[in-house]
Amino acid sequence: MAALTFPLFPLGTVLFPDGVLPLQIFEVRYLDMIGRCIADGTPFGVVLLTEGGEVRTPEGQERFLPTGTLASVQDTTASAPGLLHVSCRGGARFRILSSERRANGLWMANTELVEDDRSIPIPSELQGAADALDKVLASLHEVPEQRWPVLPPFRLDDCGWVANRWCDLLPLPNPQKHSLLMLDNPVIRLELMHDMLDEHGLITS
Repeated sequence: MAALTFPLFPLGTVLFPDGVLPLQIFEVRYLDMIGRCIADGTPFGVVLLTEGGEVRTPEGQERFLPTGTLASVQDTTASAPGLLHVSCRGGARFRILSSERRANGLWMANTELVEDDRSIPIPSELQGAADALDKVLASLHEVPEQRWPVLPPFRLDDCGWVANRWCDLLPLPNPQKHSLLMLDNPVIRLELMHDMLDEHGLITS
């Protein structure tokens, strides 16, 4: 698979394919990055921080996991000078082959993409997870669409999509979310999420 080069945004969060990522950006390195991504129609990579902070400090050094998710800019709003609100959507997963930090603090990475989840119908024994998610989605009609935590199209018949949305919605520790993100079997990912939902009494069928 061909290597791809793009900027990285190390964050204290895990982005899943088709997930929603709202950002407030004020650092010059990321304002410039977002501007270039919009102008070129290209994504950036979201990786999970393991050391350091999201905001650059003189003594800080970001360290992050070597796998992550592409993010594409969907919408931007400038609420004040130097402050940009950005809405992004998750894309393909990737592995970092090499990375370097530029003088302005922006990380660039050479990567290879991870194969997308296969589209697998929901097995009957895991249907409860899809039904519970359907109820959550039905409640969104009372919320403005720009504030929805899940973006259409809704694929409630697909293991990977349903599992990923529960990974988005549930307050799981970030290391656990990242492990779920990189599982190469979407059925196993959904099984794990179904078990968690069942433990918390969220499976009703």
